[in-house]
Amino acid sequence: MARVYSRKKGRHGSKKPPVKMKPKWVKQKKQEIEKLVIKLAKERNSSAMIGTILRDKYGIPDIKVITDKSVMQIMKENQVYPELPEDLLNLLKKAVNLHEHLGRSKADKHSKKGLENLESKIRRLAKYYIRKKLIPAGWSYSVEEAKLIVQK
Repeated sequence: MARVYSRKKGRHGSKKPPVKMKPKWVKQKKQEIEKLVIKLAKERNSSAMIGTILRDKYGIPDIKVITDKSVMQIMKENQVYPELPEDLLNLLKKAVNLHEHLGRSKADKHSKKGLENLESKIRRLAKYYIRKKLIPAGWSYSVEEAKLIVQK
């Protein structure tokens, strides 16, 4: 599939190994890993960051193989998942930072175009999440609301 704004075909990044067995070196049990995920989520880490921390510090290569649940599922079961999905929240953070930059640099036309593209991505993603009922039906993007959401 082609990229949204560059007319180029991209390459997907790294891929997980095809083996779906619990590695021999992982000593933690299923409940211990779930407690670690909950602890890291309460420290306001994103699900991607939690996976990276578990891989690097604890030597757990794939949480789903061991617990039969994704990090997001574990977080949702224990009510520590943020109210907005992670990818939408990351786009909102990026938009707030870009909007502040444009407040300081009025003549930056390239960043203005980038902000317009970013806001259209946010609106498209929000429309999808409203359709899937992951965010409320009346939710709409505005810079002021995004600043409040990002500050939380």
